[in-house]
Amino acid sequence: MSVEQGELRKDKESESFGVQAETRDIFTEDSLDRVYQAKARILNDALQEIGMGKYQWYLFMVAGFGWLSDNLWPIVTGLILTPVVNEFNVLGPWLKLAQNIGLLVGAAFWSISSDVWGRRWAFNITLGMTGVFAIAAGGSMNYVALCSLTAVWSVGVGGNLPVDSAVFLEFVPASHQYLLTVLSVWWAFGQLLGSLVAWPLISDYSCPTTVPPSPCPRSSNEGWRYFLFTMGGLMMFLWVIRFFAFNLYESPKYLMGRGRDEQAVEVVHKVAAYNGTTSNLTLEDLKRAEKLADAAIDDGVHMDTSALAAVRRKMGIFSNNHVKSLFATRKMAWSTTILIIIWALIGLAFPLYNGFVTYFLATRGANFGDSSTYITYRNQVILSVIGIPGALMAGYFVELPYLGRRGTLAIFTVLTGVFILASTTARTSNALLGWNCAYSYTSNVMYGVLYAISPELFPTKDRGTGNALVATANRIFGIMAPVIALYSNLTTAVPIWISGAIFIVAGFIALLLPFEPRGHASL
Repeated sequence: MSVEQGELRKDKESESFGVQAETRDIFTEDSLDRVYQAKARILNDALQEIGMGKYQWYLFMVAGFGWLSDNLWPIVTGLILTPVVNEFNVLGPWLKLAQNIGLLVGAAFWSISSDVWGRRWAFNITLGMTGVFAIAAGGSMNYVALCSLTAVWSVGVGGNLPVDSAVFLEFVPASHQYLLTVLSVWWAFGQLLGSLVAWPLISDYSCPTTVPPSPCPRSSNEGWRYFLFTMGGLMMFLWVIRFFAFNLYESPKYLMGRGRDEQAVEVVHKVAAYNGTTSNLTLEDLKRAEKLADAAIDDGVHMDTSALAAVRRKMGIFSNNHVKSLFATRKMAWSTTILIIIWALIGLAFPLYNGFVTYFLATRGANFGDSSTYITYRNQVILSVIGIPGALMAGYFVELPYLGRRGTLAIFTVLTGVFILASTTARTSNALLGWNCAYSYTSNVMYGVLYAISPELFPTKDRGTGNALVATANRIFGIMAPVIALYSNLTTAVPIWISGAIFIVAGFIALLLPFEPRGHASL
């Protein structure tokens, strides 16, 4: 497919979808490998030529399983925390610490391994790994075993978003890359699903929460184990769908990056055939791009197709040049720093609250004379339902004049903290539920805006580096949350106060962002 054909095709796609569909490179001319860039551009044009079809829509579904898992399992540990603490008489934060360490390891390991062994293996393993070790965790005889297995299943969970987002973006045409944002719908349903299943299982098969704690033998507290068996079984079911019902082709860009151009072209034609269309891409197109790129390089260096080179390309986003670009000017440096701080603070506050809110609700319910486990998990379902419209309304608020992304992020982050602090003043169960419903709504608006504004404020050529920096800050501070809780009294509202205060601080810091993306195209 020639350059002229590619441009004509882009014009046709623009007319079809009403927008200008372009394929813009993350890497610039000073990047590691010009040959790789040139070939990737050809593959992007070929996918745009094919358009959005049946294969990509099926991929949208199975990739969504990763988003669902990413939010479900952090919720799971929060949901089982109360009965686990009651049974083993232990410090609950160790469970969250094990989980967060696993998430950090998983995100790093699977991101790199997908460039070494391929996207397909990583994509198919993560869900299965999560399911197997979650089921095993349900049979844990002691707290150490449970924490260990939680860390291992979290390694699988941590790989979902890095791998699944890469797979989806490498098959979807540029005109439909906005669907990556739409995939967050699965993220919201993950929380709702966990709460719905926990409600009957844990409420009917758990010891009552009392203050002070009373003896809780395993025979009276099987609910959390049934819950892990069920959620682990669900992951295995979703893995079966991925592995057997949907045939994921290896990523064309991965194949091309490993020097397997012929297989890359073959995959593009398979996708086209699956969609009932054809592609003009040929092996000669990639060879021609390689020759032209080689001719533009003075030293005549050819593309390195080794596994090490694949890792270097992945790590290339952390190169000194890309980091420097994010701090090139005073205003850009300020913007990048503020984003990192916001992501770090929210990475600390969100798991600190979300991981211990179930235990907090249960103990507060006991103080109100309303310690029914059934009511605790019923309330958790209500909170999950309230959060879904929040995620949808975020798209409306960010387009309002005088508010935009920055204003919406600041207001709803502060409101999230305010409602968390207000919840500690509740004197009835219904009042407590009301405050937490407000928190659930505002926090989902906050996250919707945060996921949108961050990539918009990073230049295209350095967006990978920027996203990696904020994500790393988020995960590292997430590990700090259970450490703080270890030195707090979980029967009091101390973890809630800390979380609320951090959200409020993060909201005011958001006002310091120097750029407002509303009404402006990202560069």
